[in-house]
Amino acid sequence: MDDDDLLPLSALQHQLFCPRQCALIHVERQWQENTFTVEGRLLHDAVDAGGRDRRGAVRTVRSMPLRSRRLGLAGVADLVELHGPEQRPYPVEYKRGRPKAHRADEVQLCAQAICLEEMFHTDIAEGALFYGENRRRVVVRLDDELRGLTERTAAAVRAMIESGRTPPPVYEAAKCRNCSMIELCRPRRLGRPPPVADWLARHLEDGEDAIPPDDRGETDRGDS
Repeated sequence: MDDDDLLPLSALQHQLFCPRQCALIHVERQWQENTFTVEGRLLHDAVDAGGRDRRGAVRTVRSMPLRSRRLGLAGVADLVELHGPEQRPYPVEYKRGRPKAHRADEVQLCAQAICLEEMFHTDIAEGALFYGENRRRVVVRLDDELRGLTERTAAAVRAMIESGRTPPPVYEAAKCRNCSMIELCRPRRLGRPPPVADWLARHLEDGEDAIPPDDRGETDRGDS
């Protein structure tokens, strides 16, 4: 597999959070920031600025390039610790918020570990997620269930990108209200198309202005 064919690691997290968000970013090449994404970017900038370090027997490397030809993935690890005399890699992924109900963060970390296993020809039993909101590490066991979910997610992302199709919107308040892509996605409007037939009938009967119902300045803010 050529480097040009490798998928970004971050796509796995996007896919598990919302397949439509993943398609908007990685198929349609769209992006929009909100407060949460800016805070996350600032956190990663602070992590990436550190370069290399050593604490006792642990050496740390920030912004390490990653690649797995088996999964067809490439990306950059926030932080990789190298433990012991064998310099065994231990990935640490930084997140802005707090632990979540879904497994998107764990899958992204597992994908990083699979890349490191392939690059270092070793096995990695666990990694960690560091959450900025409570400033704590959560140790993640890289068991068979998580590895299976990671591989299925990578396959699903590749199939979706190769199809070039964006899934239809499904409005879920808990997710959509915090999603930076909501104005591009428009899940409530596109998930419930406007009654064009009724509008056209009124227009013909009453001579209303020929302004389609979807163009009257209606927005799709999740908190509306």
